Amino acid sequence: MAKTKSQKSQKRQVSPLSLAFLDVMFCGFGAVILLFLILDHADTVAAVTVDPSIASEVSLLEEEVLEGALNLERIRNTVAEVSLEVVTAEGLAREIQEQIQTFMQELAALENSSTATVESIEKLRADVRALEEELLRLQASALDQEGNSVRQFLGDGSRQYLTGLFLGGQRILILVDSSTSMLDETLVNIIRTRNMSDERKREAPKWQRVVRTVDWVSTQLPITSRYQLWQFSNTTETLLDGDKFTWQEVADRDGLNVGIENVKSLVPNNGTDLDQVFRAISNMDEPPDNIFLITDGLPTLGGRGKTSGLITPKDRLDLFEDAIKALPNNVPVNVVLMPLEGDPSSSAAYWQLAQITRGSFITPSKDWP
Repeated sequence: MAKTKSQKSQKRQVSPLSLAFLDVMFCGFGAVILLFLILDHADTVAAVTVDPSIASEVSLLEEEVLEGALNLERIRNTVAEVSLEVVTAEGLAREIQEQIQTFMQELAALENSSTATVESIEKLRADVRALEEELLRLQASALDQEGNSVRQFLGDGSRQYLTGLFLGGQRILILVDSSTSMLDETLVNIIRTRNMSDERKREAPKWQRVVRTVDWVSTQLPITSRYQLWQFSNTTETLLDGDKFTWQEVADRDGLNVGIENVKSLVPNNGTDLDQVFRAISNMDEPPDNIFLITDGLPTLGGRGKTSGLITPKDRLDLFEDAIKALPNNVPVNVVLMPLEGDPSSSAAYWQLAQITRGSFITPSKDWP
């Protein structure tokens, strides 16, 4: 029994060599941890350190951005004042024209009268000349102010008349239908043109009317407004630089010109999905307060581009009614409806949409704008 206890006590004894080995291991492990902490701290300090030259450049850029925003606000105020002056000048010009007509009638009566004196006739003629000079001055002033327009449009047709479209707004969204049906008015010619080259598709008469319409709308945008230009078929894409949810300044003439050139380079293709367009509008942080919709018929796609089988006129009307549910409230929709064979319900449906949203609806003639 005593021997067994002695053997157990010998087993419990720890060798000094083992303790030394453990000390070395722990010291080495501690050194590794210390080294790791030192290196990690150095990397953190290096990452936080900012080059003073970069910091000063960032500060200068922030100041330039702030100054640009202030200048933009000044420009908007100036344009608003100029617009008021133009309206005043136009009113004065109309009054002067009316006075000239009155004087001309009086002058004709005096010349036909035997009792009229030479002095009274000459006085009326002098008054007419003075009014004509004032009218020319006001017209020249109005022409000078027209230089504040971002773009100009000179059409080939004879129908550049007022359309009743609501052209105002601070955030204006232009929607261009670029589906295959925009190639022609008849189904037969749509199928023929669809199989032609991209260049022939761009030159299709109906599509050229669409391009001219977008060009015309761009010239009517208020210079103090912001805008976006989207094309849609089975997908929705912006035709401007940057994100499609970012509003662009109308005053940026170069950016607007780029958008028009992108419209001209488009090739109509695929079906029409209004549902995904209106859903995209509802997802905007700053929704539009005016919409221009340039299309030719009811949608042929729905459910984010998915469809199956033949689409009947009733199916297209159902897709349209489902799509307009996603539109934001209180946003006028101005519809420019191009002609299309085989879609008799489109006119009534889009006219009703324009009426409900307090927008406008037109079906332009072939030589407009």
